[in-house]
Formats: sequence, C-alpha cells, structure tokens
Amino acid sequence: MSEQRPSKTSSSPAPASPPVPFLAFRPGGGPMGMFTETGKSQDTRGTLLRLWSYLQRQRWVLMGTALLVVVTSVADLLGPYLMGLAIDQYINKGNLPGLARLAWLMIMTYIVAAAGTWLQSYWMAGVAQRVVRDLRQDLFARLQTLPLRFFDQHPHGDLMSRLTNDMENISNILATSFSQLISGIFGLVGVVIVMFMLNVPLAVVSLVVMPLTYVLTRAIARRTRQGFREAQQTLGALNGMIEETITGQRVVKAFVREEATIEQFSGVNRRLQRVATRARILAGFMGPLMNMVNNLGLAVVACSGGWLAVQGMATVGEIAAFVNYAGRLGRPLNQIAQLFNLVQSALAGAERVFELMDESPELDAPDARPLEYVRGEVSLDRVNFCYEAGVSVLNDVSLHAEPGQMIALVGPTGAGKTTIANLLTRFYDVDSGTICIDGHDVRAVKKDDLRRKLGLVLQDNFLFADTVMENIRYGRLDADDEEVMAAARLANADLFIRRLPQGYQTVLAERGSNLSQGQRQLLAIARAVLADPDILILDEATSNVDTRTEQHLQEALMRLMEGRTSFVIAHRLSTIRKADNILVVKDGQIVERGDHAGLLALGGFYRQLYMSQFRGQPAL
Repeated sequence: MSEQRPSKTSSSPAPASPPVPFLAFRPGGGPMGMFTETGKSQDTRGTLLRLWSYLQRQRWVLMGTALLVVVTSVADLLGPYLMGLAIDQYINKGNLPGLARLAWLMIMTYIVAAAGTWLQSYWMAGVAQRVVRDLRQDLFARLQTLPLRFFDQHPHGDLMSRLTNDMENISNILATSFSQLISGIFGLVGVVIVMFMLNVPLAVVSLVVMPLTYVLTRAIARRTRQGFREAQQTLGALNGMIEETITGQRVVKAFVREEATIEQFSGVNRRLQRVATRARILAGFMGPLMNMVNNLGLAVVACSGGWLAVQGMATVGEIAAFVNYAGRLGRPLNQIAQLFNLVQSALAGAERVFELMDESPELDAPDARPLEYVRGEVSLDRVNFCYEAGVSVLNDVSLHAEPGQMIALVGPTGAGKTTIANLLTRFYDVDSGTICIDGHDVRAVKKDDLRRKLGLVLQDNFLFADTVMENIRYGRLDADDEEVMAAARLANADLFIRRLPQGYQTVLAERGSNLSQGQRQLLAIARAVLADPDILILDEATSNVDTRTEQHLQEALMRLMEGRTSFVIAHRLSTIRKADNILVVKDGQIVERGDHAGLLALGGFYRQLYMSQFRGQPAL
C-alpha cells in the first residue's frame, strides 16, 4: 500500500549518529526530518500584539491587576520615605510616641503591599490559564483545518511540543511575570519621582547607572532570545523522535535496533543539552551583571550622600531614604532584566505557536457549491499528480465508474492506487486534469459535503481510546445506540463485541491494540456502515487477516458495497473477481482494464499478477 510520499527537508544538522531508516513510519516521517524549520523571520512586535489580542479578552481583570499594582507600588514606596521621616522627625528629636505611631503606619503599608502582591499573583494565574486555554483551543482548531500534506511534512512530536511545551512557556510568563513586569516598571518610575522630590542632586547621581543597565539588558536579551528559540526547536525534534520510537516499538524490537535507537536519541539529546545550556548561560549573565550595577549605584549614592551631608545639602534621614531607594531602584531594574530572559523564552514559544496558526488552511473555493445528492458516477480525466515537484506519481490517468459499480484497482506496491483514493477524497488535489462526481468537479464543491458522501475503510484503521460504541458512532455522531448496534450486526461485528468484557461499553486501548487486526477491521466497517456513504473506498481492507477472518470481512463488505459505487484497492486478486471493472495500475498509469475473465484471457500484466499469487511465484 505504501507509495512515494513527500519527505521533510532538513535545514539543521542531522544527529551525529547515522539515521535509522526503519523509524520512518509516517509518510514523510523519520529522523531526517527532525530539524525542519519554517524559515519565517522573527517579528517581536507582531508576536506581542497578537498575544495582547488574547490578553484583551481579560481586560477587566487586567485593569483590576493594574490598580493593585498602583496600590502596592505606592505602599512599597512609602516605606523608605517613612523611615527617613522617622529618623529626622522622631529619632533625632527623641519623640518616642510619634515614632511608635509611625512604626504602626509602616507596618500597615508593608501588609498592604504584601496582600496586594498576593492578590496580583492570584488574578494573573487565572488570566494566564484562560489566555493559554484560548491559544491552545485556537491552535488545535487550526490543526484540524490543515491539509494532509502539512502533516506529511512535519514531525508529529514537534507539533505536540508546540501544543504543550511552548504553551507552557507562555503560561509561565503570563502567570508569574506579567504583573511583576508592570509592577517593576511602575515601581521604577515611582522611585525616580520620589527621589527627585527628596533631593535633586542625589537623584541625578542615582540615575547615572541606568544607561549602563539598558545597554547590558538589550545586548544579552537579543542573544538569549535566539538561544531559547533554538532550544525549543530541538526539544520539538526530541519529542518527535520519542513519539515515533514509542509508536514503532514493535519494529524496533523485531529488528533488534534498541542500541541504534538509543545512540540516535543520545545524539539529539546531547544537541538539546548543548543549545539549552548555551541559552541558560547567556540568561544567567543577567543577574550577576545587574547586581554588579546595583552595588555600583549604591556605592555612588552612599559616597555622594556623605559628601552632601557634610556640605549641609542633605539630612541623615534623606541619605538613609536614598540608600534604601537606590536599592529599590536596583530591584525593579534586576526584576525587569531577569524577566527579559523569561520573556525571550515565551516569545520564542509564541512565535512557534503563531507560525503554526499562520499555516494555510484547507479551504473551499470561494464559489464552492454544496453537494446534496450523489448518484455515484465517478470519472477521472487525464489526471496528473506528484507529491514532490518533479517526481510524478500519476500520469494521464483516466477512468469512469457508473453508479453502483465496483471498480477494483490492482497493481504492484507504489504504483499509485492509494493516491487515486487520496485524490477522490481530496486529501490532495490534482496537479492537472479533473475528477468529477455526477459531473461536478470535486474542486468546485464543498469538501465537507464531498467527504460526507464518501466512506473510507483502510488497511490499518485508527481506533480511539474510547468505548466500542463511541468508536463505531464516530461514523455518525447523532446515531443512537440501536443504530450503532444495527451497523455492527451488518458488519459481522456484533458477535465478537458482545463477548468483550463490557460488550459495547468496553474501553479500547490506544489504537485498539487490545483487539485483533480482524476485529479492528470489523469495527471500521461498522463505522462505515453507520456513516451510510454514497461512494465507498476500500484500501486493502482485508490484506492483513487470515482466510477465515477475511471471509467474515468479505461478507460484511459485500453488504456495505451493495447499491454503492465502490473502489476496491486489493493485492489479493481473489477478492475482486466480481468487480465490474478492474484497472491495472503500474508506474502511475492504467495499463490494462476490463473484467476478471477478460484480463486473464488478455494474457498481460494482470495475468502475471494473478498467476503469481496462485503459483507462489514473485509478482515482478
């Protein structure tokens, strides 16, 4: 069933260990695609504006948080001022009752500041989770609109990383840092204003270090942003490898490739360690540098204050307040500088999230028409298609199916049979030529309407970790329990379902792994029966089961195909003898067509395929 599919391109160095080819289970998957990058430029302003559009939905809570920031900042600023007032007005004059009253006022201001800070954190935690909830919802919804070609070309683990790790980075910055950033900026402005109100010369001296702080912060932030982005991309690659290896664990063990897989994982893991360490080291420079600048500022203020006091231009209380304010001036500067590192990580994650949201969705044509009724006439006219530019998969393919006919597609692996099914369902669109249903070009009708008219049963159907009842009901969500059970009976699945521990309420393991291949196929057929499609596509639906199970499947499929136009892709040619028309596909072209007897009599490629299956000879 496998055919030539698009592969991912790699723009970053591959892991040091050699690639393990058996890991490429998904179309376009595999280790060589781990380091795919979008190539889009970084847009800090655009990313911030888009994040703000989500924050605006919580505007009332943000306004309340901003008000709390004002209150707590004012309370915080009052502390040093009251301390200087206590020294000059009460301690120096020996006024103990006044000092006691002022001490109680200082205690109350600190209590208000602490309570306000706690309430800010409480409110912002809720804001962060609601914003990330909306972001995650929008991102997941966008994933549902993307074409299959996109999933063929992107590692699934990286997509999962964007939905989880990158979202968590955004949540952290919003929950723990947004209010701190506002508080730091407001506190910085407040400290500067109060310092100028107290003593202009000392205020000017205190602000000497601020340009140095700005230069250092800007220089480091630019580099940490790049480092965090690279680390998150590599983490996505690692998640992709983990997801792929766990999914293919049976193959890993069957080929005794545990050591090779561990070695390959180690290569990507070491790369993540290198880039993450580099990013953290760069981010770690910020704290020590800010502490150094802060201590330098305190020394300058202390020396300058002492000289001004000797000259009679400042009181002892003012100097004490200024030393305290100088420390507080360094605190918001340090806070803002440290937050820059977190912001860089969050922005890198947000960029990756928005990159995914900006992918082009699978859209109908502007003038797409609804498809309400289908008789089942299908035609392909001179269809050409390739997954990758220049690598042709179908060449000038034409076919016609009358309503109710059974059309069989046979041929060697990779000939293009499954591609025809993919084009009928519009998982991909033709490069040239047309596909029509009842005379309507499928590109001119709404995709949802088209796919509701089509039923698809694959060789390896996907079952969800839910009950048997809900897995069948997936074919038509509004079906009641009796309709689900009736579909199961028509699909020959009712008997084995009732033997399960909880019958129809039995919860399946992931991908239905607690069922046999034949049982999974019967559930897939029941799902298709419930959907009641007008056109049916069976892609190797009976190829992986034993002869006895195949007989049950064939009986169910014959009931399902009755009265419907059906396309059957089969390697077992014995299953398609009754087809109205058999199309022999080879190298992307239909080389023979006719019924079973006529093709055997022709003595061509179909006869070779047929005889090889019954004589044990190789087909090619």
